[in-house]
Amino acid sequence: MLKGKTVVLGVTGGIAAYKIANLASMLVKLHCDVQVIMTENATNFIHPIAFETLTKNKCLIDTFDRNFQHKVEHISIAKRADVVLIAPATANVIGKMANGIADDMLTTTVLACTCKKIVSPAMNTNMYCNPIVQDNLKKLKHYGFEIIEADTGFLACEDIGKGKMPSPETLLQYILKEIAFEKDMIGKRVLVTAGPTQEAIDPVRYITNHSTGKMGYALARNCMLRGADVTLITGPTNITPPPFVHVIPVISAKEMFDAVCNHAKEQDIIIKSAAVADYRPTTISEEKIKKSDDTFSIPLERTDDILQYLGQNKKEHQFICGFSMETENMLENSRKKLDKKNIDMIVANNLKQSGAGFGTDTNIVTLITKETLLSLDVMSKDDVANAIVNTILKKML
Repeated sequence: MLKGKTVVLGVTGGIAAYKIANLASMLVKLHCDVQVIMTENATNFIHPIAFETLTKNKCLIDTFDRNFQHKVEHISIAKRADVVLIAPATANVIGKMANGIADDMLTTTVLACTCKKIVSPAMNTNMYCNPIVQDNLKKLKHYGFEIIEADTGFLACEDIGKGKMPSPETLLQYILKEIAFEKDMIGKRVLVTAGPTQEAIDPVRYITNHSTGKMGYALARNCMLRGADVTLITGPTNITPPPFVHVIPVISAKEMFDAVCNHAKEQDIIIKSAAVADYRPTTISEEKIKKSDDTFSIPLERTDDILQYLGQNKKEHQFICGFSMETENMLENSRKKLDKKNIDMIVANNLKQSGAGFGTDTNIVTLITKETLLSLDVMSKDDVANAIVNTILKKML
């Protein structure tokens, strides 16, 4: 995902410095060129050899180190960097960067960088809340730095409060948001529906389907990484929603329909990938449920047709994409759905195909518009999401 990208990790003298080794490893696994710059104090918490072993690059500490090729090292790295992350960022280094002080390799390189710079403060809670530190963070924001808010928790000093560095996984998400994809969706508002819905029969039982939400979540994540403002309306799932999106949790088809109605007008792209339960129990008293010794039957009614509503109320600037999950006559049934619902694209798959459908990490889909048909081979749902979004953007040109 990050092949050809260069990430500079600035590590300062805080106890959380050891966690950045894990982040460096994650980035290397994504084929990223990772350059680590440490302050001298940081070497008291983790040895530079740890980073050199992980990244296969020399860990830079001393501005006047003569052991480099014939180039000004901090300027060279600054020119190559796609993003800089300073984590953990101590109060000392935050103060230096905010006031243009460049007295070591890290602050000198940061001052020379023109790319996005992200800062993750980590320190004692009283230091973090100190007005001087907060003013310096505001100053960095003014100069275009992105500040990751510190977590609250049990700190190394045994205080409990704000000042904890977020997990390496969280830091990775900030980096991916910045450089994983070209920002070709900046300014676009995207609504994605995902997951199943649940239609209550009684306080214990409900009607649902096998949808896991993986495809919808992958689509929301892809649009977010490309710079879109994403709203994700999701039924109950067991997966963590992608970061940096507005998540609206719902349970029933009626709740999802209402949420879509409330947000659809302001969207540029709507992707309805949720596998909404087609039926719900009618409102009846328990006595009217037909029962025998080991079976019971409940009258059902159709749930609201979200895609039909979107097509009927489609705005001129909007692009609407739906999903069609079939067990037979996939192309014929999907084309009929495309016309009937008055939408722009259908993503069709056959639930009987191995590697497609619910609960898998892969999918096999065909992208159908009024003019085109594109069949994709089996691929990960992240790659399918990327292909779907690429096709949508081409059709919107």
